Amino acid sequence: MSVSILGVRHHGPGSARAVRAELARLRPDVILIEGPPEANALVSLAPDLEPPVALLAHVPGTSAGAAFWPFATFSPEWQAILYGVTAGIPVRFCDLPAAHTLAVPQPEPEATEPQPQDGPEAGELRVDPIGALARAAGHDDPERWWEDVVEHRGDTPFEVIAEAMAVVREGYRPDEREARREAYMRKTLRAALKEGFERIVVVCGAWHVPALTEPMPPVKDDNALLRGLPKVKAELTWVPWTYGRLAWWSGYGAGITSPGWYDHLFAAADRPVERWLAGAAAALRDEGLPVSPAHVIESVRLANSLAGLRGRPLAGLSEVTEAARAVLCEGDDLAVELIQRRMVVGDRLGHVTDGTPMVPLQRDLRDQQRKVRLRPEALDRELDLDLRKPLDLTRSHLLHRLRLLGVDWGVPGVSRGKGTFRETWTLCWQPEFDLALIERAALGTTVSGAATQYARDLASGSLADLTALVERCLLADLPEALPEVLAALSARAALDTDVTQLMAALPAMVRAHRYGDVRGTSADGLAVIVHSMVDRICVGLPVSVTGLDDGAAADLLGHVDAVHTAVALLDEGAGQARTPAPAPDEDGGQAGTDVVRGATPRGRWLVTLRGICDRQDLHGLIEGRLTRILLDAGELDDAGDRMSRAMSRGQTPVKAAAWVEGFLSGGGLLLVHDPRLLALVDEWLTGLGGDQFIEVLPLLRRTFGGFAVPERRAIGERVRSGGRRAEAVEAELDERRAAAAATTVLAILGRAHG
Repeated sequence: MSVSILGVRHHGPGSARAVRAELARLRPDVILIEGPPEANALVSLAPDLEPPVALLAHVPGTSAGAAFWPFATFSPEWQAILYGVTAGIPVRFCDLPAAHTLAVPQPEPEATEPQPQDGPEAGELRVDPIGALARAAGHDDPERWWEDVVEHRGDTPFEVIAEAMAVVREGYRPDEREARREAYMRKTLRAALKEGFERIVVVCGAWHVPALTEPMPPVKDDNALLRGLPKVKAELTWVPWTYGRLAWWSGYGAGITSPGWYDHLFAAADRPVERWLAGAAAALRDEGLPVSPAHVIESVRLANSLAGLRGRPLAGLSEVTEAARAVLCEGDDLAVELIQRRMVVGDRLGHVTDGTPMVPLQRDLRDQQRKVRLRPEALDRELDLDLRKPLDLTRSHLLHRLRLLGVDWGVPGVSRGKGTFRETWTLCWQPEFDLALIERAALGTTVSGAATQYARDLASGSLADLTALVERCLLADLPEALPEVLAALSARAALDTDVTQLMAALPAMVRAHRYGDVRGTSADGLAVIVHSMVDRICVGLPVSVTGLDDGAAADLLGHVDAVHTAVALLDEGAGQARTPAPAPDEDGGQAGTDVVRGATPRGRWLVTLRGICDRQDLHGLIEGRLTRILLDAGELDDAGDRMSRAMSRGQTPVKAAAWVEGFLSGGGLLLVHDPRLLALVDEWLTGLGGDQFIEVLPLLRRTFGGFAVPERRAIGERVRSGGRRAEAVEAELDERRAAAAATTVLAILGRAHG
């Protein structure tokens, strides 16, 4: 009867090769691996999986948390699993059960390996065991030392590692969690011995080797540690993982920052440096960068030379990176970043088979992904959708349903095309999305059903939340959830008296109303709610514009602009043509039109703005913006007179500047094409005193700084050439003083003085 303890580095390629070779030599009849024992039934699925994958432990029916145990091809534990399953040898996990681990959630450690304590008092000083060994060997870089003495050798001396760890752990007392983990490992080992296994191999982190070798603590002490542990019902399954996520710690594991490099070291045991740099050259050529075989040869020579100068047995990641930077990339950091992203980290996403235990919601998503021909990928992928095409519309519905469920596989972007029938998405699959699907599994067996139920559960909250939810239901095509959400929205809108909330909610509602036209989704019931909200806004807005400070005026101005755009879209969607502006009556007002009578939402809105605009108690920012809106809508013909009054000497410079800011917030083209308004602004500015100009300068910089560069240039040209009246310019000319200059100019042009 023999017990072999193989201490490894999690995700170490050299350790993985050494474990495989040691298992072939020892020919064990049972293999114990650090990991949750609830996963024993899942071991047989491993040969059909495509790593990187992870064991996911979760508490069904709750969102109480989860734990992941990731595995890559180069993980020693993964190679041990494959060896055991292929050879028909029992493989068992021996770490603390996930039922206990999830019952007491633990914070993620900052370091990449368990941090042992060194010193007379437990918890006083925490050191890295690999770091301690590296310092004892005279090295200041623990990672590089470990790679040199273990990973790059390929023949990990397990007895030497065990002896070294025993020395490092002298006087060390593990904390409660670690003590329980090691107690359970010993319990599993004793159970295997009791079952009569003759050749037992344990694969665990090197740090735990001394805890599993003789002399072990008494059985009663371990039982006392494990007695009364909190426990929950835990379920486990395999889920896809990514190389980018291998740097994320959970379960037993340690994170690594260069999984692509480690994968290469494991797969390319022959001439790894040459193969790596040749692959880097190919990646650069794929991006159109000129890299020749001569570059590869020189970079290999440089990497090996650097390794020799530094006393390393093999060029490591730092040497090949420096060689690539100097030779392949010619010092270009962007090219080096490309190699880092594509090769050092890698973009690999694992895959699990259909035989893997899944909740129905996960299976339905896999079926939907096949139906819409969208494969999960680890790197960002741009996707442009034309909603007029059935396949693209189905893809859009799926992505919006997943976003509603908290699975942000796709993130919407700004469409590069014109029209509301186009969508742009950025797709990137993350491993934790499987956990989100498991947490939402109780909502339904399909993505559509779960999203519908979740929308119903969210049918409460503020008015803005409900309007956003209506929009999301329409985007996701959830007609069964829409009536309930609309009913909640109608009840909330009827009770909400805050006009700013109504104004904030209206744009989303109008957009939702339009989706019935663009996406073929029924939006029955929305029109009544939208028109009711417009009426409430028109009634409540005049009361809300009184007594505003600068911040409140700016906030209200944003709502006014948004509502103005929304009501225009609402009228446009209803096929209502814009009513032409009528001729003014004797008082300068306008009468006898559908706009005044409020026959349309836009008409009612403009009537409201016109009534507010004539008041004397408005903040300058609000008054100026309403004047501009009404002018652009063709509802005013006395904008010049209003500007003159706003900039008269009876107004304070600050209020006048705020009026100008509000009036010009829609852009500066109006000043380019209306000489009268430009002249009014010019005369007001030039008439300010020094102190007054300094007082209003910040507002003016904010106003004119928001204009596009061509607009500012055109305004400057207008001011220089025609900002003042031609008569005034002509009157200011001194013909006698200008005669000499005119004569010289005419002589240069070759013309006689007329």
